[in-house]
Amino acid sequence: MIDKILTPDEAVAGVEDGMTIMVGGFLGTGSPEILMDALVRKGVKHLTVIGNDGGLAEGQPADEFAGKAPRGIGKLLEHHMVDHVIMSHVGVNPRLNEQFADGTLKYTLVPQGTLAEKIRAAAYGLGGVLTPVGLGTPMETELDELGREKQVMTIDGKKWLFERPLYADYSFIRPSLADKFGNYMCKKATRNFNIVMAGASKHTIIAPEKLVEIGEVDPDIWQVAGVLVETIVEGEKRWQI
Repeated sequence: MIDKILTPDEAVAGVEDGMTIMVGGFLGTGSPEILMDALVRKGVKHLTVIGNDGGLAEGQPADEFAGKAPRGIGKLLEHHMVDHVIMSHVGVNPRLNEQFADGTLKYTLVPQGTLAEKIRAAAYGLGGVLTPVGLGTPMETELDELGREKQVMTIDGKKWLFERPLYADYSFIRPSLADKFGNYMCKKATRNFNIVMAGASKHTIIAPEKLVEIGEVDPDIWQVAGVLVETIVEGEKRWQI
């Protein structure tokens, strides 16, 4: 069996300036903090980041358990590592609007369900998705997040907006539990984008809260197959916001 376990710094060694990455999590809940820290140490710049939101900024988490460090994608924003964010929500982390205002950051908003389906389409090898979301709005004619033209299709007399898949170079995911082949599951709210992002990139890296041997737990609990996972990083701390 291939040994997929690497240190955090080894896992992100292939990330280069200008790449596109996906990061799981919802306001930091379910984000792989150990991998974000490794990216900060590596110091890559000009990233395009795909995620639900911008995580949390320095000082935002208020409870004693979470502390006041930035969370998730917020760590990358604190260090000005991002040129473009593709997200469904930008209203919480103040760094997003600060950097947008000073001209160092571009952001593209995509409806949350549409964003998830565009990522899922990439993971499953689909040509795109059809959705009614955006019909009758500028979304019909404006270019998508990667500058691609939109299409409106009529099927059986009903109009649909065609949305293309969204791929990345790397996906960074935080499972609740995984085995050493990379099969994994995410509990409760941490499922969010951590489920659909596996397979939607050239490289999928997971940082599970707990790692077990292959066959140690009932395989029926796995939500994502380890064949989609290239690298596993141990040491992700348990925390909640």
